[in-house]
Amino acid sequence: AIGVPEPLSVFVDSYGTGKIPDKEILEIVKESFDFRPGMISINLDLKRGGNGRFLKTAAYGHFGRDDPDFTWEVVKPLKSSKVQA
Repeated sequence: AIGVPEPLSVFVDSYGTGKIPDKEILEIVKESFDFRPGMISINLDLKRGGNGRFLKTAAYGHFGRDDPDFTWEVVKPLKSSKVQA
């Protein structure tokens, strides 16, 4: 919602394929990630390098690339003892 820093909802559905229940996955996600827009920008370092770093996404897309400028491709460790690698 406009003017609200926290998301109104976060939804997890593993379509029955999760090793742990969706409710537990949701709690792990909420503990591990800050979904406030400003924190997303900080955590992904989106302002680094200006707009030039995003020009590279125009060719071959945003995802699945091994480029240090694509900070969203870095796997973040989860804050939970329930999650095993």
